[in-house]
Amino acid sequence: MAWATAAFILGTVFAAVSAYWGLGGTGLLDTIGGRLAEAGRSGSPALIAVVWLTVLLKLIAAVLPLVVVGGRLPNSRSTGLIARLTEIGAWTTAVILTVYDGLLTIGGLLVVTDVIHAGPTADLHAIRWHAFFWDPWFLVWGLCAGAAMFRWRKYRPIRTRGLQRQRRN
Repeated sequence: MAWATAAFILGTVFAAVSAYWGLGGTGLLDTIGGRLAEAGRSGSPALIAVVWLTVLLKLIAAVLPLVVVGGRLPNSRSTGLIARLTEIGAWTTAVILTVYDGLLTIGGLLVVTDVIHAGPTADLHAIRWHAFFWDPWFLVWGLCAGAAMFRWRKYRPIRTRGLQRQRRN
């Protein structure tokens, strides 16, 4: 449960930051960079809607591993599909966050260290924030979610066999 709890906390914190922006906060917007930061300051209704959708998606992604690992869904035929979709969602969360933000972290670090040269209009301030803060922390969230799911997968068959023995008795 520790990995799932860590993933939940990280996801909730990121959702809270997005909610702050959705409510009109402008702190740290300059760390996002470019047009998104400008649109965030302008209060574009379309962008605000996207931000709130992002909050919702982050909260769902944060809770999925916790629900799966904590066994919060009943295991019956009527809810089997829901349980399976929840498990798929948790695995998808872990993979996307790990792969996508791992690549973004590496790319940002390559730009910051001048291995890859940034274009003349690149926002180096935002690139640094992404390389050293945003992307690595999303990567950590993905790794925590993945660790939770791997641990759950490893020990799930033992719990399932024990439940089957209990039901027979």
